[in-house]
Amino acid sequence: MQTRRSLAGDLAALGLAPGDMVMAHAALRRVGPVLGGPDAVIGAIRDAIGPEGTLLVYTDWDGDFDQLRDEDGNVPEGVRPDIAPFDPLASRAIRDNGTLAEFVRTTPGARRSANPGASCAAIGARADWLTADHALQYGYGENSPFARLVEADGLVLMLGAPLDTMTLLHHAEHLADIPGKRVLRKLDPLLEDGAVIWRWIEEFDTGDPIVEGLAEDYFADIVEQFLATGRGRRGRVGAAPCVLVRARQIVRFAVDWLETRVRR
Repeated sequence: MQTRRSLAGDLAALGLAPGDMVMAHAALRRVGPVLGGPDAVIGAIRDAIGPEGTLLVYTDWDGDFDQLRDEDGNVPEGVRPDIAPFDPLASRAIRDNGTLAEFVRTTPGARRSANPGASCAAIGARADWLTADHALQYGYGENSPFARLVEADGLVLMLGAPLDTMTLLHHAEHLADIPGKRVLRKLDPLLEDGAVIWRWIEEFDTGDPIVEGLAEDYFADIVEQFLATGRGRRGRVGAAPCVLVRARQIVRFAVDWLETRVRR
C-alpha cells in the first residue's frame, strides 16, 4: 500500500521540487492502493512542492444538460428553471476528469475560476493569482489559468493519466495560427450575485480536434514527440506511469507542431 510519504518521495524523484507550480491530471486507480485515498495523493503533491508551491487541476463542471441544447447551442426556455447554474463555490467538477479534481476543489483553502467549461481549481501559495479573472469568452486563451501556468513556467504532471488528456494543450490550440478552427457557442446559466443569469459563451471547440484532419487523440502524439526530444521526465509514482513536463516548453512545441502540420 502506498502512503503520502512514499508518494511524496516518488514525486520528488520524478522532479517536483519546493516552490513548483504544477497542474496535475490523475488516474488514481493506476497509482494503486493508497493509505488515505485521494486526500493522501493531494497531500503528497503538496509535500513535494512545499508551502510556496501551488497545485492546479482542471475541473470543468458537471452541467449535465448538453443533450438539451439545439444545434445553435441554445437551451429551451421551458427547461431553464430546472437547470442548476454554474457556481464556482459549489458546482461539482465534471466526472470525466476523475477523482482528483473534485477532491482538490473541495480541499479547504482551494480557489476555483469562474469560467464554467474551462474552470480550474487551485490550492497553495498562488492559487488566487491562478484562478482570478478567468475570461468568460475563450476561456483557454490568454486570460486563463492555463496562460498563467505558462507565464509562471509551471509544470504539468500526468499521474497515470492518458497523455491525450493534457488539458494545457487546448491553450496551445488557442494560440496556434492555423485556419479552420472549430468554434463552439453555447448558452450557460451562471450564478451572479445570487441570481441566475444565462450568458452566451464562445470558445474554440475542445470536444473534438481543433481542425479537420487531426487524430482524435493527437495530444498524445504531441506529448510523445516532445518527450522524444529529451525534454520532460518519465517515472513512476506508486504503480502509476507518470510524465512531468514544463508548461512553457510543451505549449511552444505544440504550437509549432500545429502550425507546421496544418496548412494555411
